[in-house]
Amino acid sequence: MKKSGGKLIVDALEANGVDRIYCVPGESYLAVLDALHDSNQIRTIVCRQEGGAAMMADSHGRLTGQPGICFVTRGPGATNASAGIHIAMQDSTPLIMFIGQVAGHAKEREAFQEVDYKAFFGSMAKWVVEIDDAKRIPELVTRAFAIATSGRPGPVIISLPEDMLVDMVEAPEALPYTQVETTPGEHEMHRLAELLAGAKRPFVILGGSRWSADAKSRIEKATEAWALPVGCSFRRQMLFDHLHPCYAGDVGIGPNPTLAAYIKQADLVLLIGGRMGEMPSSDYTLMKSPYPDQTLVHVHADAGELGRVYRPELAINASPEAFSKAFAKLTPAAIPDWADETERLHASYRAWSTPPRTGPGAVQMGPIMEHLEEVLPEDAILTNGAGNYATWVHRFHRFRKFATQAAPTSGSMGYGTPGAVAAKALFPEREVIAFAGDGCFMMNGQEFATAVQYDLPIIVILVNNGTYGTIRMHQERDYPGRVVATDLKNPDFAALARAYGGHGETVETTEEFAPAFERARKSGKPSIIEIRLDPEAITPTRTLTDIREKR
Repeated sequence: MKKSGGKLIVDALEANGVDRIYCVPGESYLAVLDALHDSNQIRTIVCRQEGGAAMMADSHGRLTGQPGICFVTRGPGATNASAGIHIAMQDSTPLIMFIGQVAGHAKEREAFQEVDYKAFFGSMAKWVVEIDDAKRIPELVTRAFAIATSGRPGPVIISLPEDMLVDMVEAPEALPYTQVETTPGEHEMHRLAELLAGAKRPFVILGGSRWSADAKSRIEKATEAWALPVGCSFRRQMLFDHLHPCYAGDVGIGPNPTLAAYIKQADLVLLIGGRMGEMPSSDYTLMKSPYPDQTLVHVHADAGELGRVYRPELAINASPEAFSKAFAKLTPAAIPDWADETERLHASYRAWSTPPRTGPGAVQMGPIMEHLEEVLPEDAILTNGAGNYATWVHRFHRFRKFATQAAPTSGSMGYGTPGAVAAKALFPEREVIAFAGDGCFMMNGQEFATAVQYDLPIIVILVNNGTYGTIRMHQERDYPGRVVATDLKNPDFAALARAYGGHGETVETTEEFAPAFERARKSGKPSIIEIRLDPEAITPTRTLTDIREKR
């Protein structure tokens, strides 16, 4: 039976288990939209801007491990979405983005909204393909799923010429993809046991993707058996229970100095799943590239990442899922000598993650974070973009469960709101809190309308200090008193929430936050709680004046 290319696209998505897509509609893929109308399996979530749609797909991918699916139109639609693709690449998130393309007869003429997607996305995607023959749709779409999830996961771009989507062809039924698993060998695990037995100051760093709740649990039990101190890489904090006695802290931007000193002096680092890029390595100072001072054991699902930035003593080509099973079988012969040091590092983390109660202005973020720690359930999902406000989440929220964090390691702004929308759509029974700064929110805040449209009661905690805070901080440090291009005049965000059809609150004193948060919860609507923070409170411990005067 002949089917249109658009119908074959939807059939291939269904065969690969897709239950929702995020999109901004466009005339370039009307045939796909028409086929989606008849799908009983796929929920179509329409977004307000392609960047938000791509970030929703990224949030979906990082919270589920299955590719998030995004559809955008050609030209401006695709270029708008590129921020989300860059996030997925740097964060190793499985994602597939379909782009409508000009018809075949118009190619290479700079036709209306024509872009060469292989050139545009070639350096920020794992694979870019244009499907010219509708008969090959089942083959190429299923291959896209395999590529997006294999080795180091990442984004795949599929370009869909408009005329191809309306071609009526006979094609084979699509079959689901098979994810490739990589398992450590006995020799590698025996060598790891030898290295651990000879270590005096070991440390474990968890990062990357391809994790599961079971893998997290196995690593927690295995590291407890060895009394190993454990840290999570930048914005991968959901990979280990922060109240576990082995947890030593966040190996991210501005880490606990006690933790940073220990890692630099460690004699063995076991890096599981992560790449240890510029941010978690503190610009390659915690571990020097390419030759670290520490003996490095690097575990990664993609052989291409082993030895790429650091030369490991032992390279183990395995996914976190498979490695955790093998590691759980290793047991120490006796209580390791470093057990007391692990206890000391955990105590240091507990002190480091206790927020300050004072600071400039009428609103204190420390007590607000303490209140959230008291009232949020352990499975609450927190999302955020980039900005100094995010420090309050990364340093002072104690993550307990898997799939509770969605934040870009690439440092992209504008992620928190769309990330929260996707999270709430995936897990409607769980609380979803988006943290955003005023600058960060305004980059994709329009996706709050998507939350309203689909009745997804997220709560956006919007920290408004009237400035692009991180850049202002750097200005005061490097060019004191010479402020330019960082001041912001903002709308009334609570009124904006109500204009969208949501619930809005304004917090101008610390004491106002708890009742405002409770009202937002009870409203049953998507909510924005605007916290009007003094710009002097630029970090938890230093003010703008301190930085300017180098105190």
